[in-house]
Amino acid sequence: MKLLNKILVIFFTLLFSTNLAISGEKWDMALAYGAGNFHSANATAFAKSVTEKSGGKLTIVTHPGGSLYKGGEIFRAVRTGQAQIGERFMSALGKEDPLLEVDSQPFLATSYNDAMKLYKASKPEIVKGLDAKGLVFLYAVPWPAQGLYSKKEINSVADLKGLKFRAYNSATIRIAELTGMAPTKIEAAEISQAFSTGAVESMITSPTTGKNKKIWENGVGYFYDIAAWFPKNMVIVNKDAWNKLDSATQKLVMKEAALAERKGWDLSKKGNVADKKALADAGMKVGKVNSALQKHFQEVGATMAKEWADRAGSRGAGVLAAYR
Repeated sequence: MKLLNKILVIFFTLLFSTNLAISGEKWDMALAYGAGNFHSANATAFAKSVTEKSGGKLTIVTHPGGSLYKGGEIFRAVRTGQAQIGERFMSALGKEDPLLEVDSQPFLATSYNDAMKLYKASKPEIVKGLDAKGLVFLYAVPWPAQGLYSKKEINSVADLKGLKFRAYNSATIRIAELTGMAPTKIEAAEISQAFSTGAVESMITSPTTGKNKKIWENGVGYFYDIAAWFPKNMVIVNKDAWNKLDSATQKLVMKEAALAERKGWDLSKKGNVADKKALADAGMKVGKVNSALQKHFQEVGATMAKEWADRAGSRGAGVLAAYR
């Protein structure tokens, strides 16, 4: 009987240990955008690949559409460990670190090649800043080039004056101030309602957002392809959660993150073309602004770049020097 009891103790101990090993770590991934958005789809594919390849050591469960935390809550949730991993629009975090706004300085980078060059120049300092806040940076993917949406045709600088403008970060608020538009802060999830109620009548965002929101159904008839900037979403991990992983699993996550980044940039490039076509196919007028307006926007961009450099200090100056 004693021998049997000993065997049973050993058996259940081994069984319990095995179950612990199999269960591994579980991360909840907070995503602000809907499941159909290419950022969320890319993050979901990343999470699935890590889960399948980790041998049970790490399971990542995605929560798209702000179902776990809304966009404005995600950074804090990951930093405090309420969510182990999340994706956040970088330039919305300028108060956390001015360097996170560098990709939203108008006309600083107006092509994918320049956007990648700027990313490489700024990434080391961004990673350092996040590390100091207890966060591990995994990858970043840009939105397609930002264009100007409007309910009415815009032919001159005067047409911008008083235009009710959707802002979502300090950069877009400053653009409104410098162009004479009237800014109202609106999160991505509230865009359709804001246009339908007349709270706003213009915005600067990607063709992807306009397509996903079917913005033409809210009275928006114009998209001006000004290629103002290429803002990015980044995926970050709580450092305490990261440190619970063994080195092999950490390497796997970083490898899959690099793959997700490359895939995400490709998806963004494809969307930059396809989503503008979708806007046109829906009846919107898609085109460029005239030379006078383009010059005005570039002057606004130059002013903002100088202001950003002053805020970002020596770190920002180093990034701009590396970029240029």
